[in-house]
This record gives sequence, C-alpha cells and structure tokens, in this order.
Amino acid sequence: MAISRRAFGLGLLGLGVAGTGAYLALRDRPELQGLLGNRSELFGFIGGEKEAFLADPDVARMVGSYGLALDARVAGSVEMVREPALLSQNPQFLWPSSSIMVDMARRNGVRIRRDDVVLNSPIVVYTWGPVVAGLIKTGLVTSTMDGIQQLDLKALLDAILDGADWSALGVDALYGRSRIVSTDPGRSNSGFMFAGLVLSLLAGDVPNATALAEFGDQAQAIFRNMGLKSSSSGKLFEQYLAGGLGAAPMIVGYENQLVEWILADPQRWARIQASTSARPAVLYPRPTVFSAHPLITIDPAADRLLEALTTPKLQELAWTRHGFRGPLGTITGNVETAVGGLLPAEIASVLPMPAADVMLSLVDRIGA
Repeated sequence: MAISRRAFGLGLLGLGVAGTGAYLALRDRPELQGLLGNRSELFGFIGGEKEAFLADPDVARMVGSYGLALDARVAGSVEMVREPALLSQNPQFLWPSSSIMVDMARRNGVRIRRDDVVLNSPIVVYTWGPVVAGLIKTGLVTSTMDGIQQLDLKALLDAILDGADWSALGVDALYGRSRIVSTDPGRSNSGFMFAGLVLSLLAGDVPNATALAEFGDQAQAIFRNMGLKSSSSGKLFEQYLAGGLGAAPMIVGYENQLVEWILADPQRWARIQASTSARPAVLYPRPTVFSAHPLITIDPAADRLLEALTTPKLQELAWTRHGFRGPLGTITGNVETAVGGLLPAEIASVLPMPAADVMLSLVDRIGA
C-alpha cells in the first residue's frame, strides 16, 4: 500500500518528537549520560587502597555510564589535602581515606563543593599465624564466639614501650624487640588513623591538647620504633605479603586489603591455608577506628562521580569484590564463602578520632 506524502511527513515528525523526548529524558538522568556521548575526563587523587576498586572493569563501566572517565592518581591521603605540589595541579576531586581530611583540605584553601562518605573500612592489624598463636598464649589476642580474633592493642603498645622481646609475648619464632609498623602518618591515612588510635589508647580517652602534651612522647616512641615507614597503605600491604613473617611480623592496614587479596584469587588462598601455618592473619584491635572514605568534589563535573559511587550496584561491588563496607560501616552483599568467617558483620567497639588540630600537632610531633 502506497504511503501518502502527508503521512510520510507526519511519521518523520513523530520520530523526531520521540527522539527529542528520549534525548531530553536521558539528559536528565545522570546514570545514562554515557549513552549520549557526554563524557568528561575527571582528574583527581585517590588513596592507594582504592586503586583496584576503580580499576575494576565493572566499576569503570558503571562510572562510564555517568559520562565519566577517570584520571585518578594515587597519593597519600594527608599529602593530597596538604601538599602544594599536588593541590597546584588543580584536581577536580579528592578521595582520601578519613573524614578529618575534609577539614584539613578546607584549612589548606581547597574550595569544596560536596563531601560525602562513600566507603568505610576499619583499621586492623595484619600478622601471621605463629604470631597469633603466641599472642593467644599471653592473653593479648582473644577470640569471639564467632571466631573473630581481637587484639588488646593497649597491652601491646605498653609491651613495645617497655622494650619487650617477641619471646616475652609468646612468639618464639621471632627474635629481637616486638614492634608494629604503620605507614608514615604525615603522608598516608592508615598511619594517620593509627596515630590517633595510639594517642587515644595511651590517654584513655579521646585526647585533647593537654593529653597530647602528656602522652605525645610515648606516641612518638611507638612510631620511632617502627623504623622506615612506607608512604602508601597499598605498598605496605604488598611489603607485608612479600616479606613474610620475618620481615613484617605486624603491620597496620585496612580491613578491605586482605579481603580484596583473597577475592582476587580464592584458590590461592585455599592453597595457603592448606599448606602452611605461617599464613596471613587479621586482628581487630578493640577498640579500633573507622577509616571513612569521603569523596571531595571540587569541580561541578565531579558531582556525577559522587552520584555514581553511591548507587546500590557500586556499593555492592565495593563490598563483594573489594571488601569495602558502606558509608555507615554496613555490609552490602555477601563474601562469606570466599573469606571463610574472617570478618565480623559489625564492628562493635569504635573510638572517635581526635580533633583535626590535635592530629596535626601529633603528626608534626611524630615527624620531628
């Protein structure tokens, strides 16, 4: 049947109206910006512990659906909000690993548009099977009814300050004085958070300037005992895995790091568990501190990144593949099969961090 010229014209008009309507509908939905070809490249700095998360192809695809491509460069959380050499590069976003960094960024003149916590991970202590066995004998490590191993960090700090050998802590496999190693608190957030936790435990409360004056020397001694400190949480964790029991008996890190490593190759983890007692182990300090990961947007285009990262799908990927808890420390999804009961569903004992001015003074003192 022949189509009249009038009907053909009306058909084209209808298609045009439908296409315009579809475009306008897509334009108002940020999660579909990639379909319109509206892609912006965002430049910013991230903590190294989030590098694998952003490199995940599914995460990149979901972020791309918001019309974004990321040029995310790794930097220490403290560095990215304080160092002129980094801030002078005009990043469009910053993604450090502590909410205190938001205040520090403001103090350093960063013009913040938005700041929202996207991920959470508690500070934990990584060690090895023989160390755990020794610390259980001396009462520094206890197990919950769920099999989660908790560390009396205050007692460990006291032993380190007293110059106790590993053998005094029940660890006959190691020689020399006991120690625990974190990253550099003046550059990396896990060391920064650990410094706040150490001072809080020594003071017996959330410390103020008076407590810093009283207990600052002891906190400084804990960090001086560490020797050379890495500038990156990711690098320290790699050194821990590569160095083994002798080179890295106890380090400070994020809960997600071991989870992410296990999930990357569950068969490797099964082989390690079956073949040796000197396998990686995670201890939960009681109390600990939560490392919140706020995304700081500086450029308006980065607001879309914040919207993308807080979607339920990306939150679930953050936990099930990379071990990051949600903004409130909650779990989205299930990784129980892969990690075999290593993780508590909730972190029950958490201390608040000291105020930013106390932390800055503490970090300067440790650095000195």
